[in-house]
Amino acid sequence: MDLLPEIARRVSIRKYSDEPLSDQQIERVLEAGRRAPSAKNRQAWRFIVVQDPDTRKGLEEAAFGQEYITEAPVTVALCTTNIEYKMPNGQLSYPVDLSFAAAFMLLQAEHEGLGACVVTTFREHEIKSLLSIPYSMRVVMLLVVGHPDEAPEPPARHPFKRVVSYEHW
Repeated sequence: MDLLPEIARRVSIRKYSDEPLSDQQIERVLEAGRRAPSAKNRQAWRFIVVQDPDTRKGLEEAAFGQEYITEAPVTVALCTTNIEYKMPNGQLSYPVDLSFAAAFMLLQAEHEGLGACVVTTFREHEIKSLLSIPYSMRVVMLLVVGHPDEAPEPPARHPFKRVVSYEHW
């Protein structure tokens, strides 16, 4: 199995058709996130699936009017259940853990022939209120998923030698 073609093909989609996702597609995308690695395997996350059009409209408003949030049939709020845990290197674990989960979900969406986009520009307090997220939790990102209604070219990537070195900087 060669995963690199799917990785190379994946792009952020911001235009979606009105075709719904099947329950199985949604579950496979979520399962990919659930299986992502996390610091000390703590799995300190909660994935909130939002399909209701009115709730998605509220998410769009909290995300400064990013319309593709309401165009796509599914938005997932990726939340942490532990904002305090730091890894031995001193960094908080939840941004790293949820980035892994989002990446796994993005790749599963690509594998399913779906489009997806990560949203990190939003008013967190509004999303927490809308989705009844406890005050002590954090919403790290939203993941919008649906059938793409656009086919953008993958963006240019820096050459391999520019971003990879061996044994030293």
